[in-house]
Amino acid sequence: MKLLLTSGGVTNRSILEALGDLLRKPIDECDALYVPTAQWGHPMCSPRTAWMSTADRWPGEHGMVGLGWKSVGLLELTALPSIPRDRWEPWVRDADVLLVDGGEAIYLAHWMRESGLADMLPSLTDTVWVGVSGGSMVMTPRIGSEFVDWNPDGGDEALGVVDFSIFPHLDYPGWSSNTSDAARRWATRIDGPAYAIDDQTAISVEDGAVRVVSEGKWELLKG
Repeated sequence: MKLLLTSGGVTNRSILEALGDLLRKPIDECDALYVPTAQWGHPMCSPRTAWMSTADRWPGEHGMVGLGWKSVGLLELTALPSIPRDRWEPWVRDADVLLVDGGEAIYLAHWMRESGLADMLPSLTDTVWVGVSGGSMVMTPRIGSEFVDWNPDGGDEALGVVDFSIFPHLDYPGWSSNTSDAARRWATRIDGPAYAIDDQTAISVEDGAVRVVSEGKWELLKG
């Protein structure tokens, strides 16, 4: 699987070009599935925010759904355990890209495992995963206790598809918990490499090669 791990989505031309590099074909020739699941686990999210993301209606922001895909479908992971796998698995395999929205990363990891999607990831070699915030953090080994808002077991372990962790929304206006100083404190409690990225930054991963794409601010806190 090819990964484009963002903080705020496809917010600038550099990130859009990185997405094109991973897709290997024009966006208007690609079929996408949008995954809103992480929103249901986060206290800042609601049915309204889920609709705004699905409809690409966040004012003044660039989303993912409205980039001009050939088709876009909605994949709700909490529904998948209730329907036959041979029904939903072809939906995933036929998609060129999975657009995975933000929210609670541990909640998302839970439903990726429960649904069976996590088990499929190694076989989706040509599929592009575009994550936003929690949808990016879910692919890391740990997210840090600061970002855990849902977890019956109390841990902060995610899927570990990549070997680095991500502190998103770096220096986001008005968010005192997401300052550079807060990111550096977070990194001291994270094992392994750790990046802090703002909403104008993404991390592209293909065949094990990691590349930071940015028109904003980012920092490798631990190498």
